[in-house]
Amino acid sequence: MSDFAAIVLAAGKGTRMKSDLHKVLHPIAGRALLDHLLASVAELEPARTVVVVGDKAEQIEAAVQGRADCCLQEPQLGTGHAVQQAEAALAGFDGDVLILYGDVPFVRPETMRRMLDRLHEADAPPCVVLAFRAADPGAYGRVISEDGRTIAKMVEFNDATAAERAIDLCNSGMMAVRAQDLFALLRRIGNDNAAGEYYLPDIVMTALGDGRVSAWVEADEAEVQGINSRAELARAEAQWQAARRAEVMADGATLVAPETVFFAFDTRLGRDVTVEPNVVFGPGVSVADGATIHAFSHLVGATIGADCSVGPFARLRPGAVMEKGSKVGNFVEMKKAVLGEGAKASHLTYLGDAIVGEHANIGAGTITCNYDGYFKYKTEIGPRAFIGSNSALIAPVKIGADAIVAAGSAVSRDVGDGDLRMVRGEQIVKPGWADRFHDAMKKKKAAAKDKG
Repeated sequence: MSDFAAIVLAAGKGTRMKSDLHKVLHPIAGRALLDHLLASVAELEPARTVVVVGDKAEQIEAAVQGRADCCLQEPQLGTGHAVQQAEAALAGFDGDVLILYGDVPFVRPETMRRMLDRLHEADAPPCVVLAFRAADPGAYGRVISEDGRTIAKMVEFNDATAAERAIDLCNSGMMAVRAQDLFALLRRIGNDNAAGEYYLPDIVMTALGDGRVSAWVEADEAEVQGINSRAELARAEAQWQAARRAEVMADGATLVAPETVFFAFDTRLGRDVTVEPNVVFGPGVSVADGATIHAFSHLVGATIGADCSVGPFARLRPGAVMEKGSKVGNFVEMKKAVLGEGAKASHLTYLGDAIVGEHANIGAGTITCNYDGYFKYKTEIGPRAFIGSNSALIAPVKIGADAIVAAGSAVSRDVGDGDLRMVRGEQIVKPGWADRFHDAMKKKKAAAKDKG
């Protein structure tokens, strides 16, 4: 494939989203719409990538910093006008140009490659339009083709005849164009339409007027789905999740109730992983072979080793690492902590900024006190240590190998290997005190009742 540049249009106001966040920065599966698209483009290694910005330009410029050049469209006078704004950024570039939309995130790299490859077939079309067959063509522009390969006519719905409206081959708006043609053709299109805008598809008809016939390639309708509202965002999320669930099951993971499990764009599951109902994976999670994620658990930025057990009702935050065969149970939270091989924290525990050695046991109600309001501190627990229930480990502190911390202890100094640390107040016993207390209070209550 020859060198190509990508122009991504992201200047629109997105008013139907009703948001202070630019439309293309809203997430699906934990990744912004624009980032989904840029990641797909990046797989093809473009020579240049240009994002055309307009409304909320500063948000997009910050989001794409270092990955693309940005150019401003102001005022916004249509898609053709938007592409023209990239001319300076592509000065001296003579490869092909792929034109995409920031709110159409799911175009596959393979589809982009087919568009670019079609430019270099024997008939050398000036433009290649990405078309699709719509279940409900509605108000889409139509692509009229007489031979199944080239474009005889492109027509907007409002200008189409009844026969043309009956055609289900629709224009996605995306195209690949020979660089030497793109800006020359754009300079020739007009804005003689109801909106007074310059439309990108008009270059196809302008080239056809010169006797140069453009071509089209077809994509699935779901691949070219545009997102303009919260409802469409939700539908796209559902579509993405359904496809991902099917993929992970085909790859050897078990989802007990697939429709209740939600993945992030980069979730990785190994073979024979079991995921119970109502589990949410945020970005940055990998789960190794044979692990089980029990119901109602939430994982973000966590690494789960082979044969581990998580939950139910567990929360793993960024930096949580569970080594082979370790276990966290119900209402356990981990953050920036390593749970060694075979170690376990079965219930009601917080492990933050901690390292737990292999086969250590963390009792119910244990917390690592890692924050003093200004700085974070580390807790280190040695191999095979036993931490009794309701213990507070006040960092920075080290618990040695095979050590025991007695239940109810607040530990603020290091514990040596094999030592027992018990931190409890003296238990005072006063025989009969409770009986005397109850008798006195009952008499006092009766007296108060008589006076009332």
